Amino acid sequence: MLQSCSSTLRLRLPPPHSTLPRGIPRYQLLLSRPASSTAQPPKPKSSKNEEPTPKPLNRPLGQAKPPSAGENSGVDHRTWRQRRDDFFNYDKHLERRKQLTKAVAKPYFREWSDMRFHKGKTFLANPKLFRADKALYFPNLQGVTLASPREIQDTTAVLQGKISIVNVFSGTWAERQTKSFHGSSDLPLREAIPANERALERRAQKVEINVEENALKAGLIRLFMPSLRKQIEKELHDKYFLVRRGITEAIREGIGLLNSKVGYVYLVDSECRIRWAGSGRAEGEERRSMLQGIVRLVRELEASRGEREIIRQEETSKRVATASETPRSTAAVP
Repeated sequence: MLQSCSSTLRLRLPPPHSTLPRGIPRYQLLLSRPASSTAQPPKPKSSKNEEPTPKPLNRPLGQAKPPSAGENSGVDHRTWRQRRDDFFNYDKHLERRKQLTKAVAKPYFREWSDMRFHKGKTFLANPKLFRADKALYFPNLQGVTLASPREIQDTTAVLQGKISIVNVFSGTWAERQTKSFHGSSDLPLREAIPANERALERRAQKVEINVEENALKAGLIRLFMPSLRKQIEKELHDKYFLVRRGITEAIREGIGLLNSKVGYVYLVDSECRIRWAGSGRAEGEERRSMLQGIVRLVRELEASRGEREIIRQEETSKRVATASETPRSTAAVP
């Protein structure tokens, strides 16, 4: 035992004085260890301030089912019995726990910190329209309008049957971002449609959705609605919505409304499908692609209405022919 200990100590002792390098203390040689052959070089640390680059939108936005009036009101219509059953439902508790965990894990100032990069731009607009059979639907939202500040209205009733430029914003700065796509003009079609097709302008409209979930700020906006009516044309009063509730996290993720401090623009066809989307300030060819998309959607609407009119006329002529042949057949019977 003593021999093994002495051999171990003998191995750890430094070489004799004759072989020691000059100027190096003995304790440094005792504490120094040879570098491992498997040691890896230090990896460069990623900077937290690394600027993210927004990428073009490569998937349709929206919800899978068509919208209907009355949805997403933000009001709990359950009965007391349903609420009691949900309270004692363990699966409902787990689902609610996941939602709360996700809400708590989101940093409070993330949206403000994201404004440092590209002024909060979330994604680049798709250069071409999404196909009609692949596009998803814009959800129904409820809110008051400038035309009816005391009655709740549905956005679906306004969007159906027309091509709509839908601006979604919360605040003046985000509203200015949406105007960078189509300017302050109410009908941006005038910049893209040829002069011989000016009649197509009546098929398009601009719808503005001001989302304000804070009750105090929403009250201030409703207080200054008379001044808003003076600034906006009377024909657009029923298309300016003030929405307070009903936009859940699932809806935000579905339509790409990821930053509430940023403005978003959507092109919605006559069946409430999102065919084009943009965020932040318009960059590059986004404005041109939006105007070209409006013209294409309006022409598609005109073509579909023309086809429906032809089908309606054919059905009417068939009914008239069937009605004229019926008396002859009955008269031939003895």
